[in-house]
Amino acid sequence: MVRPRILISSAIFHGLNDGATVAVPMVFPLLLSQSFILKNYSQIGIMSYLGLLTTFIFQIVIVQVAHLARYQHFLLASCLGISATLFLLSQAKSWFFFLLIYFGFRLFDSFYHTLGLSLVSKIYKAGELDLAMGIQSSSGNFGVFIAFLISGIMAEQLSWQAPLYFWSGFCFCFGLISYFLVKSLELPEERTEALTWQSWKKTFMSILPYLPGLVFAGGGWGLVVYYAPSLFHHRFHLDMEKTGLILALWIGLGTLITYLYGRLCCLFGRKKLTYVGLSGSLITLLLIGLTSSCWFAQLSLYLFGLFLFLIFPSLQASIGAKVDLKNQAQAFSLASNLQLIAGAFFSLVSGFISDLFSIQAPFLMMASFAFLALILMSNSFQVNKI
Repeated sequence: MVRPRILISSAIFHGLNDGATVAVPMVFPLLLSQSFILKNYSQIGIMSYLGLLTTFIFQIVIVQVAHLARYQHFLLASCLGISATLFLLSQAKSWFFFLLIYFGFRLFDSFYHTLGLSLVSKIYKAGELDLAMGIQSSSGNFGVFIAFLISGIMAEQLSWQAPLYFWSGFCFCFGLISYFLVKSLELPEERTEALTWQSWKKTFMSILPYLPGLVFAGGGWGLVVYYAPSLFHHRFHLDMEKTGLILALWIGLGTLITYLYGRLCCLFGRKKLTYVGLSGSLITLLLIGLTSSCWFAQLSLYLFGLFLFLIFPSLQASIGAKVDLKNQAQAFSLASNLQLIAGAFFSLVSGFISDLFSIQAPFLMMASFAFLALILMSNSFQVNKI
């Protein structure tokens, strides 16, 4: 009974964590249209870059101090912090204040992808690991689905603050549920000493074969979260309610494929699923970047969701199976940070590219990187036999 409670708690934590990360960017198109707080795409790029950089730094800090407190305490601090900063974001009147609070939001948003993933990986091994990783990954996607769906409708029908109010309350309530599910449990402890530079280096070398896939997955996720709302709102002139529904369906299909991941992995294996994910992403990103048809862009985005979300659990399960138990939190911190760095870089560059060319140009840029990642991952599979 202990393991299901831990997995349910982790799934809730992941859902509210990831949902909160997209609830904020969903208000960007409205702020940009109204020239309130945001004036251009470059500001979106700068804010997303600095926010992701903040998460990158604090994920390293969290791993270094993880041995000083129980997992439950980190969980509670994260959920309450996310809730509080979402409320404060709704009170912003200037870009500087919004940016300042956004730093705090990304700080509290830094906990799950190191400690949460590590915990799931420690308690599920062998044949159960792929299923558990699929469940927790899809739960994060389900949180994003709710955020896209609710945020678009609320922003269009009420105000840009409404989705932030809603998600602040949502994170508070469900964060407490996640906490109380594991509050009394004795969980596997993190290592009792701070990690050394040699330890970080050794763990990095262990996950190096997965680097191209991690970078692409992080960049692809960031591109959709920060720029797909503007693609449909500004390029194809859809209101935010319809835009939210489109993105909700995108993440809904991604959620479905991650729920099915455990079964698909048994049938085809992680290697083939990674190939399919990267190849399909390449084709669909090209279509999004080149089409002038709104419905075709929607169809391509939906297919991109299916392919992109094959990559995440494949890489997570591969890392969990390869890295020693004592270095699990460290490995998932590195993997998450690599994705964050990629997301930060591509989000920053995409803002300037969108201002210089068009909002579709970043999708073509990401398609070219999907091609590069496919080649590099193929070489990694052959050389490392992974």
